[in-house]
Amino acid sequence: MLIALNKPYGVLCQFTSDDGRPTLADYVRQKGVYAAGRLDHDSEGLLLLTDDGRLAHRLTDPRHKQPKTYLVQVDGAIDDAAIAALRRGVVLNDGPTLPAPAEHADEPDWLWPRDPPVRFRKAIPTSWLTLTLREGRNRQVRRMTAAAGFPTLRLIRLCIGEHALDGLAPGETRVIG
Repeated sequence: MLIALNKPYGVLCQFTSDDGRPTLADYVRQKGVYAAGRLDHDSEGLLLLTDDGRLAHRLTDPRHKQPKTYLVQVDGAIDDAAIAALRRGVVLNDGPTLPAPAEHADEPDWLWPRDPPVRFRKAIPTSWLTLTLREGRNRQVRRMTAAAGFPTLRLIRLCIGEHALDGLAPGETRVIG
């Protein structure tokens, strides 16, 4: 079984919490599945859950280099030099990243509001980009955009390999295999 979930902001990528925070159990009713990978509690978007350990391994092991595409809102008006740096790969404290396809993007009209909203500062614009990774370091997108000079404000995973969010609303699930 393979399930797609649009993980809402603030939800932990586990089924239990000692401190009462929202978890996957609040959204996924199927038993015997677990997350194939993870999204931090402050990230949103596509999370795949499965009961098949081999499939989970193919989806998450960096050796398989499954592309993961993200829509990213950053602090400031991201410029071509920063996009080029992301495309080449940036150096993080744990070493250089692989080159990552990156493109300027417009805020999509299908995007749901976030609760709580992203901070608004009148004097500092925000901008959007898409970024595709083939490795899976901890908080990698956030660290990459910060290294390029544009800290991440909002992070939404759109795709994992051939699997896409495809119109799922936050908290909704869909069985895809």
